[in-house]
Amino acid sequence: MPRYLVERTFPDGLQIPIDDAGAAECLEIVDRNANRGVTWLQSYVQDDGSRTVCVYDAPSPEAIRATAAANSLPVDRITQVRVLDPYFYR
Repeated sequence: MPRYLVERTFPDGLQIPIDDAGAAECLEIVDRNANRGVTWLQSYVQDDGSRTVCVYDAPSPEAIRATAAANSLPVDRITQVRVLDPYFYR
């Protein structure tokens, strides 16, 4: 499955609370993503919450865009990437 970086901008900041409600919101996103074979692996959030870089496994950029729309999430850029593990090289 291809891996992608998804860059997003949140002008008002990302608003996911760090509590049970936030956890439930994230799980709803995961469930909607699964409908199109998209797996959210992790996200890196800028300190002020205005930008994120998210890592996904997905069949295509179009599947990511469709799940972003279903989850009311912005998409600035999608880049296909591969993993380079520095500990792989000896």
